[in-house]
Amino acid sequence: LGHDAFVGVVSRLDAAVSGIVVFAKTQRSAARLCDQFRDRTVEKLYQAIVTGRFPAAIGAWLEWTDSLERPPGPKPTMIVSPATKEAQEATTRARVMVRAGEVSLVELAPLTGRRHQLRAQLGSRGCPIVGDRLYGSRLPFPIPGGIALHATQIAFEHPHHGTPLTFKSPCPEPWMDRFPYLFLEN
Repeated sequence: LGHDAFVGVVSRLDAAVSGIVVFAKTQRSAARLCDQFRDRTVEKLYQAIVTGRFPAAIGAWLEWTDSLERPPGPKPTMIVSPATKEAQEATTRARVMVRAGEVSLVELAPLTGRRHQLRAQLGSRGCPIVGDRLYGSRLPFPIPGGIALHATQIAFEHPHHGTPLTFKSPCPEPWMDRFPYLFLEN
């Protein structure tokens, strides 16, 4: 890289989460992409394998709007009363795609981007993400240090010419090896 090289991280994932992350090659591109994230025009999709009974029929979309509070340190993000001083609104659309025994494959479309948003929302509803001990999962995950949450798709406009762009990433092979019955139809 030259002395004026630039690589900017525009999106982020928790360390335990896999999937798509967006980078920019110029400061101008990074600023324009950050504007799209701030204006909530970026469309994000995740898949998660959860335990417990997901609170909807297969294929039915739910929309959750919660108030989240992020305590200091490694403590979990909590769902709190909207009147809580430091609370931030978090909205997610969710649906179960496949159920099999004690686990389900769930698709998630966060409309906001709060820290641990999907993890806290699923855990608080009694269906924590596989491997996510912080939010109540008792079922281990096949990838050390990981959880069964994957950023599968992201769509936004090109930062310079406005062309719609969509990027996809299939779930990791270890998911399919450990839970093959969840991926027969997908």
